[in-house]
Amino acid sequence: MNDEPGAPGAGMPPIPAGQAPRRGASQVAGAGGDGGSGADREARGDRDLTIVDPDGRRKVYRPLPGRQRLAALDAGLAAYRRGEFFEAHELMEPAWMGSADLVERDLYQGLIKVAAAGVHATRGNPAGVRKNLAGAARRLARVVANDPPPREGTLTGALARVDVRALLAWAERVGTSDDPLPDAARPAPPMTR
Repeated sequence: MNDEPGAPGAGMPPIPAGQAPRRGASQVAGAGGDGGSGADREARGDRDLTIVDPDGRRKVYRPLPGRQRLAALDAGLAAYRRGEFFEAHELMEPAWMGSADLVERDLYQGLIKVAAAGVHATRGNPAGVRKNLAGAARRLARVVANDPPPREGTLTGALARVDVRALLAWAERVGTSDDPLPDAARPAPPMTR
């Protein structure tokens, strides 16, 4: 159990890999990621953490306050609406890596996968589109499965910006079509509310 006040998942037991997460639950652990020499990072007090996602994979966790995560989401969604899919992907990544909430992380990662599908579509790569939309659908389905959303917090703010059910339906339809390129090369109509 993590009982350090203010720590991600404080007072909550770690979630075993493969177990379905509860809203807000995460498994956070220290990691040896290196953003410069280990001595330099240690002197600054920097330390990458990892989270075990619902698929049992360790992912980087770099805590980012909720307001900053929502700002990253807004910037990414604006780039996405302009058809700047690679930029959208890059802008939303800090939001994904900055949350310890597994449902919130699935939302951001699902959106990032949709943007990555747009990159592949503009490059004429239908296999890349299908692979990314399948990943997006898997993550967005986990967000939908955790409905109803909480009444407050960063996840609620993020969900107010994205029509997850409509985006999930779009990702499943386009990702399984014979020719996903025309639809995936344009911003998905249901991406934002």
